[in-house]
Amino acid sequence: MKKITQQAVNKFLNAETFKSKNTSVEVLPNVTILKLHGNAIAYRYNDPEKTLSITTCGWNTNTTRERLNSLPDVSITVKKGIQYLNGKEWDGDYIDVCKFNK
Repeated sequence: MKKITQQAVNKFLNAETFKSKNTSVEVLPNVTILKLHGNAIAYRYNDPEKTLSITTCGWNTNTTRERLNSLPDVSITVKKGIQYLNGKEWDGDYIDVCKFNK
């Protein structure tokens, strides 16, 4: 895992702002957003269940997958050109991944 990924994900999970090169974390009153090249790829909603939602924003790149794979309960793989999220075929569209207590 790249250092920037580790830093960004730590800030994202702790609802702290962050900006370094192509990755940033924005904290709003009801949601924390992880961005890559200005595209929102992960959302941590501050509802009681702390819902985590992700998307590739159409950018199915190694860097996008690395950032997302560093989040809890996210495992994105590609086999024969097909992308999988937690073992199920996934087109990269917005999806709720988990609820966690942090």
